[in-house]
Amino acid sequence: MDPWREAEGKMLHDPFYHQFHPSKATTTSGGGGGGPGGRTVQVSGPVIVGAGPSGLAVAACLKEKGLPFFLLERTDCIASLWRHRTYDRLHLHLPKRFCQLPHMPFPANFPAYPTKEQFLAYLDAYAWRFGVSPTFNQTVESAEFDRFLGLWRVKTRRTGKEEDDGGEEYLCRWLVVATGENAEVVLPEIRGMAQFKGPVVHTSAYRSGAAFRGKRVLVVGCGNSGMEVCLDLYNYDAHPSLVVRDSVHVLPRDILGGSTFGISMWLLRWLPVRAVDRLLLIASRLMLGDTARLGVERPLLGPLELKSISGKTPVLDVGTVARIKSGDVKVRPGIEQLLEHGAEFVDGTKGDFDAIVLATGYRSNVPSWLKEEELFSEKDGLPRRPFPNGWKGGQGLYAVGFTKRGILGASMDAMRVADDIEQQWKAATEPPSHIEGSH
Repeated sequence: MDPWREAEGKMLHDPFYHQFHPSKATTTSGGGGGGPGGRTVQVSGPVIVGAGPSGLAVAACLKEKGLPFFLLERTDCIASLWRHRTYDRLHLHLPKRFCQLPHMPFPANFPAYPTKEQFLAYLDAYAWRFGVSPTFNQTVESAEFDRFLGLWRVKTRRTGKEEDDGGEEYLCRWLVVATGENAEVVLPEIRGMAQFKGPVVHTSAYRSGAAFRGKRVLVVGCGNSGMEVCLDLYNYDAHPSLVVRDSVHVLPRDILGGSTFGISMWLLRWLPVRAVDRLLLIASRLMLGDTARLGVERPLLGPLELKSISGKTPVLDVGTVARIKSGDVKVRPGIEQLLEHGAEFVDGTKGDFDAIVLATGYRSNVPSWLKEEELFSEKDGLPRRPFPNGWKGGQGLYAVGFTKRGILGASMDAMRVADDIEQQWKAATEPPSHIEGSH
């Protein structure tokens, strides 16, 4: 039986809903929405949650196939993380050819590593080219599969309002989760945080070192963001110190005029991962020196092997190591506790600081709203199955942007999702075959 006709029949007995058909999206007021004045929106194609690069990629792939979709975004713009929660000096960490979305390359006149502004311009042009128009300021409160209807119920409220009569509920056959790995900031619990007298900001609120000129700033977190913030602070005549609690691989961004990432991908076509790792570490030692002597220990596993197993990304150095060597950026061990005007570290040393920048990253928020336990882990909000097998769940549920492989991984998953939905769409809309037989 056609699943859409089955759903239509079931809905006739539901007092809150009326007719439903895959070629139409209809609305009904009251009853089943997010509040007394809410609406029920019956969507013919998939509902996509999140209008960042991942959501845009899925929408464009579906648009290319002539399939409808409905894109929800909790903020007032596309790519809100890039637009409102990144520092000014940010560039793409990988060359543009590894960061382009499906069906549209970057402009030829863009540099190898586009700036934040250039990337945003690219995303705006991408949305315009494919006619992607999200519904903004809609926060998804819950999404749950209704086994009686065979559809997903996606309930929203207007962003910024806890109790909103304008909340809506969307019914759909397919649900694409594209909120990504960076939906919410991670704020660590550090003993003594409340007694520290200076400002404490997360990198999501950091724009440039201009506000910290002449200040002693402790940067917590030694990933790409923490390293770049230290360099930015130095460039604005601040005095940065970097907390390095765990081991981390630091690689030069470029080797012999080519991107380290691009060279790695080329070498992996011919050599095993561990052999490529050895070559990368040799090149890093020659170009950056022994980072362990600077207080930055390397993990036991090589950078690519570690990435494939744990998802931990190596740092691509853009000049911070040179500043560490010169003493302009100081390396500190883990924090024991914060003091009123400084910090005590695990090795017993202390330091005075005027401000703290938390480069402690982001996390998925999927467990807070998606009522599902098969595809996503409740622990970290990421797919349970590792890349490349974490893009599809059951009952028409998909994940895009959770590969720990950046925009390249999200683009790969977006194309897989669109292909899979297209196959199901065609199977559901093809007319039944007529078999001739004797009477």
